[in-house]
Amino acid sequence: MYGVGANNEFDARYIIPLNRFSKNVEYTNPIRKYNEMIGRTSYDISFLVLTEPEDICKDGGLVKKTLKPGDDKCQHFDDYDYVLVKYEARLDDGTLVKKSDDYGVEFTLNDGQLVLQLLLYIPFPVRSYFLLRHLIGHFCPALSIAVKTMKIGEKVILTVKPQYGFGDKGKPAHHDEGSVPPNATLQIILEFVSWKEGPKEGPFRKMVLKEGEGDDCPNEGALVKLKLIGKLQDGTVFFKKGYSDGDEVELFEFKTDEEQVIDGLDKAVLTMKKGEVALLTITPEYAFGSSESQQELAVVPPNSTVYYEVELVSFVKAKEVSDMNTEEKIEAALKKRQEAEAFVYAAEYARASKRYQKALKFIKYDTSFPDEDREIVGLRHSCNLGNACCLMKLKDYERANKYFKDRLHDFNLKRIDTETLSANHRLRCRRKDANNYYLNVM
Repeated sequence: MYGVGANNEFDARYIIPLNRFSKNVEYTNPIRKYNEMIGRTSYDISFLVLTEPEDICKDGGLVKKTLKPGDDKCQHFDDYDYVLVKYEARLDDGTLVKKSDDYGVEFTLNDGQLVLQLLLYIPFPVRSYFLLRHLIGHFCPALSIAVKTMKIGEKVILTVKPQYGFGDKGKPAHHDEGSVPPNATLQIILEFVSWKEGPKEGPFRKMVLKEGEGDDCPNEGALVKLKLIGKLQDGTVFFKKGYSDGDEVELFEFKTDEEQVIDGLDKAVLTMKKGEVALLTITPEYAFGSSESQQELAVVPPNSTVYYEVELVSFVKAKEVSDMNTEEKIEAALKKRQEAEAFVYAAEYARASKRYQKALKFIKYDTSFPDEDREIVGLRHSCNLGNACCLMKLKDYERANKYFKDRLHDFNLKRIDTETLSANHRLRCRRKDANNYYLNVM
């Protein structure tokens, strides 16, 4: 299409709605080069077709129309990947609520996951708008949901009903963001610029809601005090401690790396700073596993992903092994060995193995220990042998063999009887019948 009439102005007869088409249609002035040659103003008019509206959530609450198609190449990204988008949000009357800068904004798709289950439930007792904004995803839940349906380079306009916007509470004005009235519908122009991979491994996912103080974090064995709320995906609170309407607040307290809490929470706290507030997502493998677990306020069903809001109020670090004297190391190792033996009697071999390994950390080969110290050698010997037997029970033959070798290192090999050496050889060959033999020897 090109301009007609005086001064090459557009003829309104040629400007037609194109939303009926399913493919992109582009019209370009066919005499552009001629106009440029003679110095006449020329026009290129491109119409990018609005495709048929897509009801993303199938409930009419979030409707998408494509303004510009994206890259057709196959894209695979998940909830923990980072996306870069540009957007402009307005009310139905055209009032600007928020607009991203020229570069765009980056966030993870899982930022908006919790709100889908918690729209009717205020998750935490006190929450500033800044923190609430993080719980509902970047700006509002609609962005995280819509981006999952888009391709890189795609530009869309979203019609966002209150259930995917700011609900019946609305949103107050905040710095450069305008207010949103209760039950308001939003119009958001959204462009998907790019994405990059987020963390894929680990026992937990952490989103920092409030930065902590300094650079110091708890170490293994530290005594930590927390404000803690645990929830299921449907918003059910199964644990809550550290929040109270009264003057006295009982904080949640435990020692790290002592299996006093689930593995994901234990490891997450080791990455936090004093005063830090974080939202944790912990998968079943590092939470309560495949068994039902009765907690303080509710039952956690089998194979449940759990969510925690954690505030690290304070911590006291445990004494590092390098700062201990010989007597302290022996005492600590003896304590861990006793704990390990208790777990062996309870047939909890995995937990026993961890305790034996911790004991060995205190009495590993060290120049501070005299070679002839029989107490150290005997303690190390018993821990190596005990750990090897636990690993045999767990059918981890390769690691068990390592600890049997360490056990032999503690004695003069000439004094080791042929029966022990023969058994060690069978272990290296991973013969399963050696399992009962070693347990009997122990």
